[in-house]
Amino acid sequence: MHASSPSPSSPVIAELIELIGTKALRRGTFRLASGREASFYLDAKQVVLDSRGSMLVGQAILEKLTARGPLPDAVGGMSIGADPITSAVVTMAGVQGIPLLGFMVRKESKDHGTKKFIEGPVQPGARVVIVEDVTTTGGSSLLAIDRAQEFGLVVERVVTVIDRLAGAEAAFAARGIPLESLVTIRDLGIEPDAA
Repeated sequence: MHASSPSPSSPVIAELIELIGTKALRRGTFRLASGREASFYLDAKQVVLDSRGSMLVGQAILEKLTARGPLPDAVGGMSIGADPITSAVVTMAGVQGIPLLGFMVRKESKDHGTKKFIEGPVQPGARVVIVEDVTTTGGSSLLAIDRAQEFGLVVERVVTVIDRLAGAEAAFAARGIPLESLVTIRDLGIEPDAA
């Protein structure tokens, strides 16, 4: 069973599903970052870079984090996709007076300054959650997990805005890291075999 999205009856999730369906979902033939071809494309940036969408994503992830025991020390993920999500979650936490840090994982280390892959106010030993806009096979989040762990962060789970239900959950489970999603393609009326 998928580690799932909160009930679509949640007003935040219901509105997020509607926003994704109208702003992010495109039909046609597309090549995905994973190399797979798909009959639809989910451009989550159309939602996470929209003021209402950003607020909904930040609130939904924060609700998911607070529902599961102690909060992590920080959230973050692979730049550029995770950056607006990280910002939304940290901002919503700040609005609610909840202490939470953010961090970014670079694809390439800087060739100047500190030359690090991890940016932000996190220290080795911090408990973190990796965030992602859309997961397919989980490739970019697996790289973010590797970089975070090399830095000394303790990755507790991955939270994605949209799960395409195309193998990411199993890839993370093989590493002992659970995947949770706000929305899956089923919430948008798409079955995985139609992907």
